[in-house]
Amino acid sequence: MAESGDELAQLRQQIDDIDQQIQVLINQRARCAQSVADAKLREFQARNGDSQSLDQVMFYRPEREAQVLSRVIERNTGPLDAKEMAHIFREIMSACLALEKPMQVAYLGPEGTFTQAAAIKQFGHAVIDQPQATIAMVFAKVESGDANYGVVPVENSTEGMVTHTLDNFIESPLKICGEVELPIHIHLLANKNSCASKITKICAHQQALAQCRAWLDSHWPNIEKVAVSSNGEAARLASQSDEVAAVAGDMAVDLYDLEKLAENIQDFSNNTTRFLIVGREEVSASGRDKTSIIVSTHNKPGALFNLLEPFHREGVMLTRIDTRPSRTDTWSYVFFIEFEGHQQDKKIKKILLELEEQSILLKPLGSYPCAVL
Repeated sequence: MAESGDELAQLRQQIDDIDQQIQVLINQRARCAQSVADAKLREFQARNGDSQSLDQVMFYRPEREAQVLSRVIERNTGPLDAKEMAHIFREIMSACLALEKPMQVAYLGPEGTFTQAAAIKQFGHAVIDQPQATIAMVFAKVESGDANYGVVPVENSTEGMVTHTLDNFIESPLKICGEVELPIHIHLLANKNSCASKITKICAHQQALAQCRAWLDSHWPNIEKVAVSSNGEAARLASQSDEVAAVAGDMAVDLYDLEKLAENIQDFSNNTTRFLIVGREEVSASGRDKTSIIVSTHNKPGALFNLLEPFHREGVMLTRIDTRPSRTDTWSYVFFIEFEGHQQDKKIKKILLELEEQSILLKPLGSYPCAVL
């Protein structure tokens, strides 16, 4: 027993020593981050004059963070899972970036939504988040400069595209700066004074209701299903009434002090939602990028084929193509096309030039790093 106790004490001491080394290195990294911020500021002021606002200095570089996290995953040897290790580095990077300049990030709210969870996954917990009531308000916050970046849902693996997000891109000057993929685990929640026999109404965002429609119809067939503005709003309503249950995620449980009546009620286990990061600046190449464009062409036979043929010829992989009605011409449509590569790549430049020559409208929405985590 004594030998076992001595061994345990030695292991604990070893952990304490390692923790101390980790702490020293994290603070060393933070000081380097501060030096990077100072260097960026000096360079910016040398180009633009000392009177320019600090707000105009670009401290956050999406392509740089994607490269760092990719290298963390590539060199990981375990026993920690590579993506778990990358999540740890994400939070370290978030805290270091906050020393340079705390970022304001707008997202589709209220608090407790999956979009907030996506914002935290992308930027870490050190950002200052700004929940917005609508996708249009997220765009407006970033366009005005009140937020550095915005996070909006764009597609779900089972329910398809979020059309409100696509429509906002048509008129907005914002660029896509990144993407986040978030596995969606949906629960049926109620307040702690409620129980299954009291529930008369189940609330959620219409997308969430659709993602667990079969489960709800099977287990709660006679209960009214009500679509509300967000899952966060559904959780808020459930927290205030014993008769309301909410379909929402884990963040809502603690935020609104709710209990789970049922867990993981999504109809498909691989249910995933993709979110886009929108900002005001172009993003440099990371080495593993996507590009999104809006394009409109003449309504004639072969028009869509002519748009897609250059991608085939140049060997560029399309990852998404969708249509939305044009806001200017009746029965006319615009195409949202997403593909692998950066718009500064030689063959992508060639494709875009060819599309521009044959299209009524070509609007690049930005090139951005593929989701890492």
